[in-house]
Amino acid sequence: MVISKKPLYLIVAFFFALLPLISNATISDSTAVHTENAHSEEPKDLKTEIKEYIAHHLLDSYDFHLFSWKDDAGHDHHIGFPLPVILIDNGVQIFSSSKFHHGETVAVSNGNFYKLYHGKIYKTDAEGTVSYDDKHHVSNAKPTIDLSITKNVFMMLVVSVLMFFLFSGLAKSYAKNGGIAKGAGRFFEPIILYIRDDIAIPNIGHKNYKKYMSYLLTIFFFVWFLNMFGLTPLGVNVTGNIAITAGLALLTYLITTFTANKNYWGHIFWMPGVPSLMKIVLAPIELLGTIIKPFSLMIRLYANIVAGHVVLMSIIGLMFIFKNWLGSSLSFFLAFALSLLEILVAALQAYIFTMLSALYFGAANEEHHHDEAHH
Repeated sequence: MVISKKPLYLIVAFFFALLPLISNATISDSTAVHTENAHSEEPKDLKTEIKEYIAHHLLDSYDFHLFSWKDDAGHDHHIGFPLPVILIDNGVQIFSSSKFHHGETVAVSNGNFYKLYHGKIYKTDAEGTVSYDDKHHVSNAKPTIDLSITKNVFMMLVVSVLMFFLFSGLAKSYAKNGGIAKGAGRFFEPIILYIRDDIAIPNIGHKNYKKYMSYLLTIFFFVWFLNMFGLTPLGVNVTGNIAITAGLALLTYLITTFTANKNYWGHIFWMPGVPSLMKIVLAPIELLGTIIKPFSLMIRLYANIVAGHVVLMSIIGLMFIFKNWLGSSLSFFLAFALSLLEILVAALQAYIFTMLSALYFGAANEEHHHDEAHH
């Protein structure tokens, strides 16, 4: 029996479009917002609860929280698993985040007391006292160095392992089958060839593109996989964390800087074909441009992912605010259409990051033109 691929693609797209709706459909009256001081605060209205849910989703956490609910007695029940907390504070402190019990208890490690408060770890006493300054900011000291495996770090490790086994398997299938991919490799092979033939070679050139291919392939699939995981019911938001996008942009900047040839630096500090006085004026501007480029990479990826998550969850939240068949139905179909768009954005942002990185690498390896030598 022959199955048409077109309906299969539509089914897969429909499934992925429903995943964000499933992951965020817990914003209901019976769902407890995952906050550390939920028991001490007064009951909140639904709009405030939705806002806090969205804000919490965008933040990193010390445990992998999947979903939660509140029983008839008002007790919160959380489904997930703890992650290791690693602190450099009066020695090395290693313990499970389950000791915090979602911020309700104090974690004790080698005589040190720590409290999880609003997603951050503070040093405290046995009673878990939290002090405030005049501006109502927490004045408790923080651990010297925090090397904990948070939810974002855990997902990056998962994606790294997934990529390792996926592409090492693809390489083995090439070796065994005379350069012909098998299994999942048949899906990824055209993407790899596209990155090589339509991104790396046109922007970097035949002479130098090979030394950047490993990075370009890694950054594309790393960002793409993380973006796709962000659309699943796991509730992760890795590329919506500016620290992550800053790290990725920094890698592009360092590779560009340390692999650039003398012509690249010559164009920055002593631009050819320009009067000497203008060269002095343009040099700091061009040098500043080398920093602005990775900064734009960081902001573009971060802002697009965060905006997509906020808008999608806000629209889903409208279903619980309207509480009628017309408003809820319209919100559902709008959220469904936006989910389809988010699937495109997940790949598009990975493509843009990879394309701009290739452009920067190409500019750093541009050969000297003979006509510039006469200026």
